[in-house]
Amino acid sequence: MTRTVKTVHDSSIDIFVNAVLGKKARQVVVLDVQAMTTVADTFIICSARSNRQVTAIAEYISIYLKKKSKKVLNIEGRKEGHWVLMDYGDVIIHIFLEPVRSFYDLEGLWGDARRITTEALLEYEGRELRDES
Repeated sequence: MTRTVKTVHDSSIDIFVNAVLGKKARQVVVLDVQAMTTVADTFIICSARSNRQVTAIAEYISIYLKKKSKKVLNIEGRKEGHWVLMDYGDVIIHIFLEPVRSFYDLEGLWGDARRITTEALLEYEGRELRDES
């Protein structure tokens, strides 16, 4: 089955993606889950290489989005640094330690969700491709 990629040029999503990318989160994926659940419209999933980086990414996101007048409704898992869930209402950000992300496989669980590409994500992916070559 071929998944549809939905390109979004929406600053309300891009602001969250920029926050996630601010501390070098890895493997950033944005999923449109609006048609699949009432919990949120968008999941942003990313990885970090260490517990400290997971925590640092979560801290950075909190500060960055607070400055942009985005209020977090709830944060879970920050102390442990394995999987931090940040609930911003319509957007939920999942920050995983890499092996924990593989174990829970949210992309597989939400496999029917459309992937969203934003301007910030395209820019990030372009930098990653240049860095690899």
